[in-house]
Amino acid sequence: MSIEIVAVTLLVVVGVVNAAPGVVAFSVARTRVAYGVDVDDPVLTVLLRHRAVLLAIVGIGLIVSAFVTSMRVPAIVAAAVSMASYVAIAGSTKGVNQQLRRVLRADIVALVGLGAAGALLAS
Repeated sequence: MSIEIVAVTLLVVVGVVNAAPGVVAFSVARTRVAYGVDVDDPVLTVLLRHRAVLLAIVGIGLIVSAFVTSMRVPAIVAAAVSMASYVAIAGSTKGVNQQLRRVLRADIVALVGLGAAGALLAS
């Protein structure tokens, strides 16, 4: 398997990981399940649903960048900043629930995959 195919596969996989929370934007009930928080507050609901849309945009950008080489650097940088900021914020916050810790672990794994894709593409 060529380096390019491995890198493209990693970009698509990390893109799907980022885009998957986008389904939360369409359902308040899914927001409760995904984040493990009670979202009876409409302000919190709007913020969480908007976050889901932004994550979907980052994920779709990564998926597109797998096939449009001119988008790779901006998409990788945006995704890295998004995931690293979540890791830093969630990792430094006491009392984070199990669902958010699961997202934290997933983002760490996705960051490793993203870094590997970037390194492969740079070589």
